[in-house]
Amino acid sequence: MFRSLATYPKSSTPSKDSVDMLGTHLHTWTMAETIEFIKYRLDRHLFTQHVVVNVAKIVSMWSDQSLKQSVEACDIINIDGAGVVLGGRFLGYNIPERVAGIDLFFQMLQLSGTQGYPVYFLGATEDVVNKVAEQLSTDYPQLNVAGFHHGYFWGDEEAVVKKIRESGARLLFVAVTSPKKENFINKWKQQLGVDFVMGVGGTFDIVAGKTKRAPPWMQKIAMEWLYRLLQEPRRMWKRYLLTNTKFVTVLLKERLLHWH
Repeated sequence: MFRSLATYPKSSTPSKDSVDMLGTHLHTWTMAETIEFIKYRLDRHLFTQHVVVNVAKIVSMWSDQSLKQSVEACDIINIDGAGVVLGGRFLGYNIPERVAGIDLFFQMLQLSGTQGYPVYFLGATEDVVNKVAEQLSTDYPQLNVAGFHHGYFWGDEEAVVKKIRESGARLLFVAVTSPKKENFINKWKQQLGVDFVMGVGGTFDIVAGKTKRAPPWMQKIAMEWLYRLLQEPRRMWKRYLLTNTKFVTVLLKERLLHWH
């Protein structure tokens, strides 16, 4: 069940709340509103489970109940994918901007450095996560990296959860593919011992220089997906073709229902 914002004071409640779009509950917040809410909860040691959604994740949730439950258990469900932003506006929802997970990740690192919040990095290969910890410690000199671990631990999840809990980290970033990361976070959230946790997908690969992010001009015109497709055509073409087709089909049906 999507949690209410009852713990957030009315004087500083984000100006926009949430919408139900194609069976998915979404926060229609800006980046600034999202960060403000997270900081409010961090200051009070209130646990926050965060997720971003794109077209592929929404489509997967239609047939994957475990993923749907894990996403709906989150305190914040930000809209990452440009396709979701455009689709929501097409249906008449007021969605001010895309809140990209990778951008929020860097914002949270900046906040953690200035506020002294220890962080933990979980995911990717051992070589990549090592580079991530090293690179981000250089980029954010004030950042306290409490620990890091690769993402291939599925034979002993409990041991990794214990390691995270004992590290003293307050923020956890999980760079594992969907739906594994969402389900892992939701399964172990009570034992992680952190105050904030979010999945960051392929962000570690970008930080480590294994892959590149689309240039800003492509991000601005909602074409970041094309850049990813050009980088990994064999892996991404099927995902974009199938999920985007399903999404557009349901989107058009929903719009027709509203017209009648």
